[in-house]
Amino acid sequence: MALMDITVIPLDGRSSGFSSFIASLQDLLAGSSCSYRLHDMGTTIEGPSSELFSLAGSLHEHAFGMGVQRVYTVLKIDDRRDRDVHLGDKPASVQAKIGRA
Repeated sequence: MALMDITVIPLDGRSSGFSSFIASLQDLLAGSSCSYRLHDMGTTIEGPSSELFSLAGSLHEHAFGMGVQRVYTVLKIDDRRDRDVHLGDKPASVQAKIGRA
């Protein structure tokens, strides 16, 4: 299992608000088999790395399908092969350490 953090930004100059665009990306994610969580600066998705790369391409291409001529996509992938990782594990680990301090 891997985690991918992705932010897709349409650079079409139409508006400074992206909530409708982000909602359409969330609809695409809902149709996938991956778990995901929207946050203030993007979306984190959990799944096999091959599926995450495919989803990244689909999310990036989605903007072009909406008529946007330029898209800026930022992604980070944490792919651990020594153990399973899941959404929420990293913050929970930090919180546990803070609680012990």
